Amino acid sequence: MSPKEKSISPARPQVEENLYRVAIVGAGTLKGKELKEVLEDRHFPAIDTKLLDDDESLGKLESVGDEAAFIQRVSAQNLERVDFAFFASEESFTKRNWGVVRDAGALIVDLSYSLEGEPHSIVRAPWVEGELEGSVGLRPPADLDCRLVVIAHPAAVVLALLLVRAQRVGRVRSAICTVFEPASEHGRRGMDELHEQTVNLLSFQQMPTGVFDSQVAFNLLARYGEKSHLTLQSVERRVLSHLEKVTYGHLTQPALTLVQAPIFHSHVFSIYLELEAPVAVSDLTQALDGEHVVIARLAEDSPNNVNAAGQDDILVSVRRDARQENGFWLWAAADNLRVAAITAVDCAAALARMRSKGPIQ
Repeated sequence: MSPKEKSISPARPQVEENLYRVAIVGAGTLKGKELKEVLEDRHFPAIDTKLLDDDESLGKLESVGDEAAFIQRVSAQNLERVDFAFFASEESFTKRNWGVVRDAGALIVDLSYSLEGEPHSIVRAPWVEGELEGSVGLRPPADLDCRLVVIAHPAAVVLALLLVRAQRVGRVRSAICTVFEPASEHGRRGMDELHEQTVNLLSFQQMPTGVFDSQVAFNLLARYGEKSHLTLQSVERRVLSHLEKVTYGHLTQPALTLVQAPIFHSHVFSIYLELEAPVAVSDLTQALDGEHVVIARLAEDSPNNVNAAGQDDILVSVRRDARQENGFWLWAAADNLRVAAITAVDCAAALARMRSKGPIQ
């Protein structure tokens, strides 16, 4: 399959005998829109999907399947009998409103990461869990009382899957990763600021800097401006923390740095692996290839943020280091919003399998 072809996820959550009421909190955000699309693409068995968000998005018309729906306010009334609530909102909005959802009795899947410090929350990455179970027989501990799942950061999901698979051909002595961050990780405001900076620079006008407090357009940043409430270092810590949690100690933890790139969508990764013993490039490539990963074998299919956008899979190319026989360079790209949404839907499916319930009448 060419990496330029949109991959279709044939897997349906194994919960077809049940039907669920779903709420998307933050339905007007980039993550919320992507999540709604993935729920439909993967045929999640939702008998009803409610779209909820802040006052700015209230009343906006969105499609849910073949029907139209309005975005509504987060309230106990709108959450009545909801089985699953996905938080695709900004961190601050999630913190202000998650108590209403919790009190309504819904199972929560958090895409905003703001709830990972709450008691009994679990960080999960079903792609990685499936890989660990298949390769080393490790299954995540079943927690039948779990009502709050935080999805692993999409960069952590990508790195964990690739590094776990690399260990099939030999022990990884060290790994060094540079992750290029897209503006869409900061929602619509980040996207708009990059767009406006690009336009204003070309027309010699003053740039807006409300999000990054620095020039992102035509630039690479190792840190944001002092007035930005965002920091790349906090994202680095989150990625590394999630990477450790979802691999349960079965992985040599990499050195990691994040760079803000002037791109709108998709993470891009430069990964250097040093193995303990020499292996053939073809053997490493074969180990990485498989479900959720597409190997780019032609130069024109080399992974980049453009051809990764909209893809379900991680795109990867592999080459040996010019000076180190045991060293390999991986160049990879993955749609950050898509990976996050798929992870969230897979987490909900896993929660559903742990709780058998009859169909809604």
